[in-house]
Amino acid sequence: MAVSSYARAFPSFECRSEPDFSGSLPSPNAAGVRFSGKTNSSSSRSQVHGLSSLIFRFPPNFVRQLSIKARRNCSNIGVAQVVAASWSNNHGVPEFTPASNAVDSSASAAVTSVGITAGDEEVALVENAACNDQNVQIKGSKGVKYASFLNSDGSVAIHAGERLGRGIVTDAITTPVVNTSAYFFNKTSDLIDFKEKRRASFEYGRYGNPTTVVAEEKISALEGAESTLIVASGMCASTVMFLALVPAGGHIVTTTDCYRKTRVFIETILPKMGITATVIDPADMGALELVLNQKKVDLFFTESPTNPFLRCVDIELVSKLCHEKGALVCIDGTFATPLNQKALALGADLVVHSATKFLGGHNDVLAGCISGPEKLVSVIRNLHHILGGALNPNAAYLIIRGMKTLHLRVQQQNSTALRMAEILEAHPKVKHVYYPGLPSHPEYHLAKKQMTGFGGVVSFEVDGDLLTTAKFVDALRIPYIAPSFGGCESIVDQPAIMSYWDLSQSDRAKYGILDNLVRFSFGVEDFEDVKADVLQAFESI
Repeated sequence: MAVSSYARAFPSFECRSEPDFSGSLPSPNAAGVRFSGKTNSSSSRSQVHGLSSLIFRFPPNFVRQLSIKARRNCSNIGVAQVVAASWSNNHGVPEFTPASNAVDSSASAAVTSVGITAGDEEVALVENAACNDQNVQIKGSKGVKYASFLNSDGSVAIHAGERLGRGIVTDAITTPVVNTSAYFFNKTSDLIDFKEKRRASFEYGRYGNPTTVVAEEKISALEGAESTLIVASGMCASTVMFLALVPAGGHIVTTTDCYRKTRVFIETILPKMGITATVIDPADMGALELVLNQKKVDLFFTESPTNPFLRCVDIELVSKLCHEKGALVCIDGTFATPLNQKALALGADLVVHSATKFLGGHNDVLAGCISGPEKLVSVIRNLHHILGGALNPNAAYLIIRGMKTLHLRVQQQNSTALRMAEILEAHPKVKHVYYPGLPSHPEYHLAKKQMTGFGGVVSFEVDGDLLTTAKFVDALRIPYIAPSFGGCESIVDQPAIMSYWDLSQSDRAKYGILDNLVRFSFGVEDFEDVKADVLQAFESI
């Protein structure tokens, strides 16, 4: 199952009581509730005084809400969990067992077992007076897939990490934002158990947060990854990955087309640690084989599709060639999203995203993430804890919220971008269009093989100079002139001005950035509105 290193590790929350019973027990003759008499010899009315409506007053959809599938990995909520466990156990599901055997005698003494019958079914209820000393889990639950009963990425994007595994901290459908900088332990023995990995918990906000864990597990589920680390930005994800996995004096291979700030980091920061790089064309597998044979390559890193020309790398072939020589492969899948491309399934070791873009999807949050096997992600996570680029839980909540509509947004953006790319390619005022969904794209057949959709971004060259192109951009009425992409609102920019204005025209040309290049990120506006806007803007030049 896709997990993070903090999976199922949620702080204890006090069981909520409601005033309806005022601590009194319902009448033994109350409709639908019968006591079986199976109590401890020391049990008395006073000993079960604290039983709350969590036990005796279930919500209307109790069986569905607390079914084994929906609560498979819930932890640390006391009574409600055990009732769910007992109900499930009566239906042939493996028994629940405490997560740790290190439960002190005082905690054990505080547990009172009461048998009751609801309707025609007898269930065992256990009240933990402290409501926080035991985690309740299912035997053999490790390895169960999130999508065991979901068939589409869209459903997984909505429920993974929440209905399918979130620790119950409230009755809320939406994941709560846990705004805390640190976590407490009830006693020193609990802290020691945590340090010696006998107890799952959090310690300090920089090391993890319940809200952040949900975002990580949702991304892991979509990527098919064992673990995900979510951090403060996409660049934070890329840089901490480089620093953690490439040793001093190491060598990396990257491609000619990539995000400028990533290139700057590779060209100016990594050399300070003796790390060198070979830059190849995304489609030049011969050049990759040559460098793999000549040098000890530690890491192959690129985007696919790339920024801004949307070139595609044969991830399966690259992974095969690199793995034969002991090199890791990391793909930045930001432009593709996990819905359009599964880099890990194609053979890559790691996939990174700027979650600011399509994953968040609303132009309102900065975040980045790294997904892959726990063995690799743990190495990156350990360095991340030192560098400190932690994501704020409020930002994590925005990523969670945004991902619930990811499949709907990407579906609309894929459709609009492809249709607009075809229109742009046929327009007399457009010199060239870059989009992997067009047969004219150099990696069109590769994109069709490894992608299920071609993304929401189209780059194209206007038939004119810098000022003519700027006039076209200014005439657009729907998209914002801004950096970034992937949000609900369409965004347009002229890379020569937005990202490369500090370079001379000749220096920009070295990277293929011409003055007439436009990058258009299509949002979720109606296609006909966007089409009309683009066509009227061309009429102005």
